[in-house]
Amino acid sequence: MESPRQKKIATLLQQEIAKLLQGAVRKEGVSNLLISVTKVTVTVDLSIAKIYLSLFPPAKALEVLEGVKSNRFQVKHDLAKLLKNQLRKVPDLAFYLDDSLDYIEKIDQALEATNNPIKNPESLVSRKKK
Repeated sequence: MESPRQKKIATLLQQEIAKLLQGAVRKEGVSNLLISVTKVTVTVDLSIAKIYLSLFPPAKALEVLEGVKSNRFQVKHDLAKLLKNQLRKVPDLAFYLDDSLDYIEKIDQALEATNNPIKNPESLVSRKKK
């Protein structure tokens, strides 16, 4: 269960990191790339923030995520300058790929397929007897 302080810091970080990353994409002149910060969780001691990014197009996702991970110290430095009046110490940043949209798409495809696992549960591999 997150404390109110964790939630406030997570929301603040989510907004500011989204602004920073989108500004960096525009500044670099990269076209056809959309970065959104879908979720931020902060540890109880406020020392680590897990940031989940949703990237479009998915083909470039891993490449862009590696670029963001390699520049995480610069992102933290820029955050510290922006939030110097609100946070005493900016948590360490850990970036992860949010693949929940891909997961939802796979579920939709499975439900629309001819071997719908809900209508025919016996077609599931885990249900087959060995």
